[in-house]
Amino acid sequence: MTKILIIDDHAVVRAGLQQILTETNDITVTAEAANGHDALQLVSRQYFDVVLLDISMPDMNGLDVLKEIMRHSPDSIVLILSMYPEEQYAIRALKAGAKGYLTKESAPDELISAVRKVAQGGRYISLALAEKLAGYLENEYTEHPHQSLSDREYQVMLMIASGMTVSEIAEELSLSVKTISTNRRRALHKMNMKTNAEFTYYAIKQKLVS
Repeated sequence: MTKILIIDDHAVVRAGLQQILTETNDITVTAEAANGHDALQLVSRQYFDVVLLDISMPDMNGLDVLKEIMRHSPDSIVLILSMYPEEQYAIRALKAGAKGYLTKESAPDELISAVRKVAQGGRYISLALAEKLAGYLENEYTEHPHQSLSDREYQVMLMIASGMTVSEIAEELSLSVKTISTNRRRALHKMNMKTNAEFTYYAIKQKLVS
């Protein structure tokens, strides 16, 4: 029986995932966490065959949670299930140690297949992502300015590029306006930009947002 830990800050999402996974005869959800801190405590105390992790959470960015899991339990199998398209976060997640990346728009059958594959030691990525990853490994992505951003700076840049204000981002991520403004300022500096419009133009050009 494959034991699953679900990490997502939305109770409805956790309930939906549990219903999908427990309809199988070889997968069981043995624990849930609504935030990164609770998730890390669970991982330190219990064994899970697969950790199903969301990226966007209020207290800790999902990528930060992933890195902490891999730092303390490098053999952990983490599958990212995110609302964000692959082109936004998948390569960062795989570099940080995730065994697969799946969007929440995926069909239930795809989720079950992904869990089974990573639990057996494989990786789960789409064909489109495989092509992007191949390009990354060939150094096609290393010159892009957004690669220099921290995970939080990158997240803030994408949210601004999608049309959100600093206040809206702060509320969405449960962080202070000051923290979001600091990340915005650092991202602008690293990318040699001055305005939010430049974020938007860049993100659209790089196909990070539509």
